[in-house]
Amino acid sequence: MRPSSSTLLLVLLAAVGPAAGAASSAADASSSPAADAAASDVVVLTAETFKSFADAEPLSLIEFYAPLAPEYEVAATTLKPSNVKLAKVDCMAEQEICNEQDVRGFPTLKVFRKGVAAEYKGTRKADGIIGYMKKQSLPALSELKAAEVEGFKTSDKVVVIGYFSDKISKKFKAFEEVANALRDDYVFGFTNDKIEGVKAPAVVLYKTFDEGIETFGGKFTFENLTDFVRVAATPLMDDIGPENYQSYMQAGRPLAYLFFKGDEQRKTLGAAVEPVAKSAKGKVSFVYIDAARFGGHASNLNLKENAWPAFAIQETVQMLKYPFDQEKDITTEAIQAFVDAYLAGELEPSLKSQAVPETNEEPVKVVVGTTFNKIVMDKTKDVFLEIYAPWCGHCRKLAPVWEQLGKLSEKFNDSVTIAKMDGTENDLPIGVNFQIPGFPTLKLFKAGTNEIVDFDGDRTLEDLLEFLKENAANADKIVADVPVSPDDADDKVDGDDLEFDFDELDLEDLDLEDVDEEEDESAAAEATKAEKKPAAAADAGHNEL
Repeated sequence: MRPSSSTLLLVLLAAVGPAAGAASSAADASSSPAADAAASDVVVLTAETFKSFADAEPLSLIEFYAPLAPEYEVAATTLKPSNVKLAKVDCMAEQEICNEQDVRGFPTLKVFRKGVAAEYKGTRKADGIIGYMKKQSLPALSELKAAEVEGFKTSDKVVVIGYFSDKISKKFKAFEEVANALRDDYVFGFTNDKIEGVKAPAVVLYKTFDEGIETFGGKFTFENLTDFVRVAATPLMDDIGPENYQSYMQAGRPLAYLFFKGDEQRKTLGAAVEPVAKSAKGKVSFVYIDAARFGGHASNLNLKENAWPAFAIQETVQMLKYPFDQEKDITTEAIQAFVDAYLAGELEPSLKSQAVPETNEEPVKVVVGTTFNKIVMDKTKDVFLEIYAPWCGHCRKLAPVWEQLGKLSEKFNDSVTIAKMDGTENDLPIGVNFQIPGFPTLKLFKAGTNEIVDFDGDRTLEDLLEFLKENAANADKIVADVPVSPDDADDKVDGDDLEFDFDELDLEDLDLEDVDEEEDESAAAEATKAEKKPAAAADAGHNEL
């Protein structure tokens, strides 16, 4: 394997208290702030050291943080021999840096290569950080000599090695394309040397779990190889948590949850369900979920909480839920029949919905799961929908503004509907092809087409109304303006606040005939000068005043 001579920088940006301490020098990457009790391999960056440090490192990861220690510290120490440096910026003390780096939440991690930032896409556990940054330090596809293959197999949790006679075949090119596409997720290598026990061409995935090795057996295409790697790299049944939830969601395969409470229940249930997971491998991903820690997720799957064990399948594209009857025992036979019925399309998804309101006459219309299509997908109107959660602080802050928007809409409610839906108590119906990334989610469904336009501006009444005027199909019907308080009505505009764009001035639009010469002789004189200019300006194409 050809070792990389480049170094990386991972930077963490976060909000912390004053105890973050003074910054260490970029020249001494291993030194820690004087206030720190123990030595750290994470470099602390400040306004004075950030640019020189980020620019100097060929590859780095910078964390903009609310502290990740000790995970970040463990990763920094482990990666130090590989010359992969981890650094951090205290956004409470270094607000200017964090503003420049567009840090909007904490912690934020960014990978830097010679000062150029990229999104960090790994998990925030130590082993996830280590694995991700090791992949970043390697080429997308490492060339191996025969003597290097054995050691390379164990260089990460999942390693994919291609065995080829040369680098010019179509099969090698397909493998190379997959390696480039999945480099952030897995380690790839290849060899053109003859390896005992392997007949080229071949692709073998080595892993530290399950059976330890899987060999590709299909036609060498990008699609087939990609699917093989993703399926083979997924544990038969892994424990799901915050560190790997998104990877399962992004895989696009249905996800089967087995809720357990206690080690004994996990062991017994696992023995019953794992044979089903094996039979459905590649079609459905199976996971264990600890009810003691994540039991609240059961309600998201339309399962009753505190009724363990439990089992459910979630379709991860349309987010449809298929809960297994909690009155039934979880056995191999029962779960096998349930999964087979799901794969055959014989199960109806469970749609969670609040009761339909008895009256819905308020300016902001209430939407529930069973009325979503009737209200939101009404093509005769533009529908501006807020999907909220009762516990969401941002949603509570938006609530009075949304009500104000609803009251304004009464002037044009025959063309535009302002609506809201509790996203924790109501599911999106089948056929609605979007997910709820967080709360609040604001979407405009345009009249006539139901085209969806996402709102991502400031949640002020002014911006919300302007968004409608710019994007609604019935924009010409929106005649309302943001009301001005009587207390502000007589405010005078400060001359220093006035702005005028002379490039927008069209001299032909000037009306100079009403100047009262008796009242203002100087104004009349200026008007006389101005009247002579349109012709000249017209001759010059209005290029000058």
